[in-house]
Amino acid sequence: MNAPKTFNYDQSKTGVATITLNRPERLNALTFDVYHELTDTFARLRNDPQIRVVVITGSGRGFCSGGDVHDIIGELFKRDMNGLLEFTSLTCELIKNIRLLPAAVIASLNGITAGAGACIALAADFRIACEEARIAFLFVKVGLSGADMGAAYLLPKLVGLAKATELLFLGDFISAKEAERIGLYNRVVPGADLIAATSELAEQLAAGPTFAIAKTKEMLNRELDMSLAAALSCEAQAQALCMQHPDYREAYEAFVGKREPKFK
Repeated sequence: MNAPKTFNYDQSKTGVATITLNRPERLNALTFDVYHELTDTFARLRNDPQIRVVVITGSGRGFCSGGDVHDIIGELFKRDMNGLLEFTSLTCELIKNIRLLPAAVIASLNGITAGAGACIALAADFRIACEEARIAFLFVKVGLSGADMGAAYLLPKLVGLAKATELLFLGDFISAKEAERIGLYNRVVPGADLIAATSELAEQLAAGPTFAIAKTKEMLNRELDMSLAAALSCEAQAQALCMQHPDYREAYEAFVGKREPKFK
C-alpha cells in the first residue's frame, strides 16, 4: 500500500497496522483530505491478508478534535444540499469501512476525543485510553444533530439508551474514568502506559485466530438488528464455517500436545 500523505502509517511484522493522525497543532482535527484518505485506507486494508489488527491513535495531546473549523466547517457554508450530503455521506462511509474491516480495530485514545473523533473511536472494536482522554459527542454544541456518523446507532448499544441520550443531547465532555464506568472505554491507563497497553492488546489479537475474530466481528455487526431466531441461525452457520478452518484443528492439536497454538 502506498504511504498515506495526511497521516502516519506503520505496519509491523506481526500484522499490526498503526494509523497515527498527525496534526498535533490542531489536536489532529480532520480535513477533507484526511477524511478521504482514512476512508480509502480502511477500504484497502479490508482486502489485505497481512493485516491482523489496526490501531488508530493521535500525535501530541489529542486523539482527534473532530472536523477542522477552518478547513471543513467554513467551507461547508458554501455548499448546497447536494454538496452537504456528499460530505456527510463520506463521513459515514469512513465509519462503515471501519466496521466492515475483518481485522480488529483498536482506538488508542491519547487525549481529547471529540465530535468526529469520538465517532471514529466509537466505531472501533476496542477503546484504550489514557487518564486524560476526555470525550464528547459535541455536535449539538454547534447546532448539529447528535445523530452523526453512526453515533445514534452505535452509542446506545454500548452505554444504553438513557446514557446515550444524555451524551448526544448535551454534548458535554466526560472524563476517562466516567467513560470506562459506563462501558464506553474498555480500559483506562496512565498516559505513560498507553502505548505499551495498546501494543499488548494488539499483539494478543494478532496472535489469535484471525478468521474466528473476523467472523465474530461480522456476527456482531449483523446481529445488531436481528431477531433471536435469526441470530441463532446465523451463529450456527458461522460456527460451522469456523470448524472447517485450519485454526480450529490447530487449537485442538495444540491443546492435546500441551503447547501454544500457532494460528494461520
